Amino acid sequence: MIKRLSLGTIILTLAEVVSAFMVSSFASDAIKGTYWNAEKTAHIRMYKARNGKYYGKVEHLEIPNDKNGKPKTDDKNPNEELRSRSRLGMVIAKAFTWDEEEQEWNDSTIYNPEDGKTYDGYMYFKEGDKDKLYLRGFV
Repeated sequence: MIKRLSLGTIILTLAEVVSAFMVSSFASDAIKGTYWNAEKTAHIRMYKARNGKYYGKVEHLEIPNDKNGKPKTDDKNPNEELRSRSRLGMVIAKAFTWDEEEQEWNDSTIYNPEDGKTYDGYMYFKEGDKDKLYLRGFV
């Protein structure tokens, strides 16, 4: 049996869908901002790219130069061609997507310039605390 919907029901249903999308969008955009890394040596700016995914870029280094006074580079990178690039401005968190069910950003990678390794990762906020973003990398 096919049920008929009145115009009022269709409008309400459409409003519910739009509302659910907006809540999800606001939740996923909550990650946008600048955060200290765990060691408090760098500021990482999280932003949403045109592809709809979230990325993290090194915006500030507390100690921007090495012991020789030169800007810190990606000297541990396994790709020799990238070892001379500056750490400042480097994108270290790549392609995070919001997972509504898990209430986290996941399906991504995190690059650690301290050891030159790339990890799978996810990020989340603890309930009630939107000032501290938790980032977890794993093998």
